[in-house]
Amino acid sequence: MLHVENLTRRFETVFDRRQSSVLAGTITEAYSELVKTSDFNELKAIVRDLAEAQQRLAEAQTRTEIAIGELVQAQKQTERVVTGIAQELGGLSRSMSYSLENEAYRNLPALLQTRYGITLDEKIVRLDLDGEEINLFALGTRNGQPIYLVGESKLQLDERRNSHRAAEAILNQLDKKAAVVQRRYPDVEIVRILLTRYARPAVLQQAEARGVIVIQSFEW
Repeated sequence: MLHVENLTRRFETVFDRRQSSVLAGTITEAYSELVKTSDFNELKAIVRDLAEAQQRLAEAQTRTEIAIGELVQAQKQTERVVTGIAQELGGLSRSMSYSLENEAYRNLPALLQTRYGITLDEKIVRLDLDGEEINLFALGTRNGQPIYLVGESKLQLDERRNSHRAAEAILNQLDKKAAVVQRRYPDVEIVRILLTRYARPAVLQQAEARGVIVIQSFEW
């Protein structure tokens, strides 16, 4: 930075005192104005850069908002598709279950009599009893004693896919339905059966341990 006194002393080697002072003051003022202009130009450049950066940020934010909106719409569309597929699969599963039960209504009586000595005195029906839907229900006899057949149908009993606890849940559900029938007919034996397309050996063992008859559709 320039100082007036220093410049004045240097100029005094050539000019007189008054001339040196005027000349030093003039040069100092000119230099100060030059520095101020430089600083102002630099400041303008900084402001311009900030404005450009802010504009780019705003544009990026707008693009991000658009992308998020498109993503939300795509997700909603995917959810609708998945929901539709789930409903179709659920409807297909119910149709197959009803088909299995309809086969059982025709084929179970002969199988029960031949293999288990159970004679049905009436047709197997689907019944709602005290709020419980019973897939297979019929009155019959075994060894001359009356029994009520209470059955649940599942398309597949696979412990690898459904886990041990899932198989337990199915058996518990059957027990609950049998208990409803038992309360209605306390003096009659309840025979529980599980009807399925296929059951793996481990599930068969679980059911046998709990006194439940498992019948697979390929057996009739």
